[in-house]
Amino acid sequence: MNKILQMLLLQQQLNDATNGEGWEKGTTKNGKPIDWKRATYLECAELIESYPWKHWKNIDAEPDYANIKIEAVDIWHFIMSQGLEDYKMQNLGSIEVLAVNINALPNFQTFSAEITPTTKDHYAQIEVVENLMRTLFCGKSTEILMEAFIDVAVQSGLNLDALYTLYVGKNILNKFRQDHGYKEGSYIKIWNGEEDNVIMQRVLEENENVTPEELYKALEKAYPNE
Repeated sequence: MNKILQMLLLQQQLNDATNGEGWEKGTTKNGKPIDWKRATYLECAELIESYPWKHWKNIDAEPDYANIKIEAVDIWHFIMSQGLEDYKMQNLGSIEVLAVNINALPNFQTFSAEITPTTKDHYAQIEVVENLMRTLFCGKSTEILMEAFIDVAVQSGLNLDALYTLYVGKNILNKFRQDHGYKEGSYIKIWNGEEDNVIMQRVLEENENVTPEELYKALEKAYPNE
């Protein structure tokens, strides 16, 4: 199975359902402008906040790698969306072509291998994230942007398999959020003292073979009714 293609197809479906078909032109079905680049760099900032970079606060803390992984997956949603938009609006090819080109990236072999803990210190890791942020606004190709993301994913403790598992989980969670009032502002994000992301991760950890349908049902069962 081509996991990159599967994720691109799921992202296309999610964007079509959430924003309306034709979102690649830069506007939702409700007429609201779409800015994937802004969404990406704000998620990058949230990822950086998971590192103890501040010299004035919690100087002996360790990075929150569990959250770093989640933030990386959130970034991936927006990076894929930007890629899908680029390929559609610039006539660069189909979703299948985009998937093939991602699989051919120079760092994809490392991404496909077993997870190896990074040897970079916290500040060097942050620089990798900031390189992704710079790449967003330097007019580079979609492929260069994807390559910069893979560097972030790998140092975050994610290989292709791990990213795929968490992405599918977050994709289902995003669908669940939309179905339960996220866009309208009525969605409850904290469930009995825990963020919904944490609940989703726990379901995946307890049953690595859970299907998307089973995950959705588990989220429904855990969702507070108040």
